Amino acid sequence: MQYPVSASCQCGQVSYELAVPPQKVIACHCQECQKLSTSPFSVTAVVPQHTIQFTGEMKEWSRIAESGNENRAKFCPQCGTRIYHYNPQSPDIIKLKMKPVGASVDTSFAPTMHIFVSENPSWYLLPKGIISYEKGVIPST
Repeated sequence: MQYPVSASCQCGQVSYELAVPPQKVIACHCQECQKLSTSPFSVTAVVPQHTIQFTGEMKEWSRIAESGNENRAKFCPQCGTRIYHYNPQSPDIIKLKMKPVGASVDTSFAPTMHIFVSENPSWYLLPKGIISYEKGVIPST
């Protein structure tokens, strides 16, 4: 994928331009991400805040994560598309939810790891050879 890349919500009111590739791309299988995506997991591209520019009005929603951290979500108030998440204790890290415009299914933010695989539905088989963690805590080694 060539950078910068851009994306917009379903109605086009919110958009972004991302200057560099994500630091990592995580497929999260927790129950909350399954609710968000209506699938076995939700894909999140982790990017430094200074590498992305947003345009358009967004609304915010928050919840406390299993870790005890606050998880804030930005979304389009018109179409409801989830744009990104962030922890207010680490606002310099954006957890991007929108796929780039024009990116093919095979090249758009492919997961580099899977987390909370202990909550994965039995009918979804994890890809072979990919890093995975039973819970959301990623060891710092």
